[in-house]
Amino acid sequence: MWSYRAWRRRRILARALLDADLWRQVRAQLPILDGLTDDEDALLRERASLFLHHKRLSPLHDLTLTELDAACLAAMAELPLLHLEELDWYRGFREILLYPDDFVSPQRYRDAAGVEHEYAEERSGEAWHQGPVILAWPGVQASGGWDAYNLVIHELAHKLDMLGGSANGLPPLHRTMRVADWASAMQAAYDSLNAALDADPDAETSIDPYAAEHPAEFFAVTSEYFFAGPDLLHAAFPAVYEQLKLFYRQDPLARLQQLCAEDPAYREEETGPDQSSNAPA
Repeated sequence: MWSYRAWRRRRILARALLDADLWRQVRAQLPILDGLTDDEDALLRERASLFLHHKRLSPLHDLTLTELDAACLAAMAELPLLHLEELDWYRGFREILLYPDDFVSPQRYRDAAGVEHEYAEERSGEAWHQGPVILAWPGVQASGGWDAYNLVIHELAHKLDMLGGSANGLPPLHRTMRVADWASAMQAAYDSLNAALDADPDAETSIDPYAAEHPAEFFAVTSEYFFAGPDLLHAAFPAVYEQLKLFYRQDPLARLQQLCAEDPAYREEETGPDQSSNAPA
């Protein structure tokens, strides 16, 4: 049966597919993509190309982007969607604003007494409901390894979370998933992280303590870890890892473990193949 969506997709890719040599450079620059199958690699290349066609990357001030810069950002943006149906998951925004450094963001909150407070906060990323995604370029450049940090995935996870309205840590789940299972896994882990920080604000937590700020931040941070530090997330909160595996329909931990077993660059004699420190940054 003829499909307008498929026809339009083919037309766009016929003229906008990322050059094969450029894509090889992307793969060389982003270890987080290591271990993808040939089919996954081809699909990610197509999806990254479509991302750059549909979204506008807007460098601010004196920042300039190369084709490789843009392609790497697009590849990281599309990695979480690799095994999801093409249902316009990143709808609701058309532009990514890129600052040359961390930026100052005006913040506002209302306290328990109803008094509204305003302050300025330095940030490396921000995602607005029905608005743009904002990224600081140093954070984008620092992303792409297996070190549990990925600013692009973090902020776009917020966009997935916002598909149902305001960000609350509950993106639209697949029909095969149960909200009760998601809530149980996420809440238990979120409470555990907060309890550790309540007992000792300077505690060395199993994942970035920023995840304890809000359920929305917990989802964004654990999404980062799922793709960029899956061994750490699985060790800390296996039930959360399992829910994210169902949501994203991927298993980065299995991919990382296979890389550690097969690729000498991912091995480290003292720590063994199940440590994220084995992977090249």
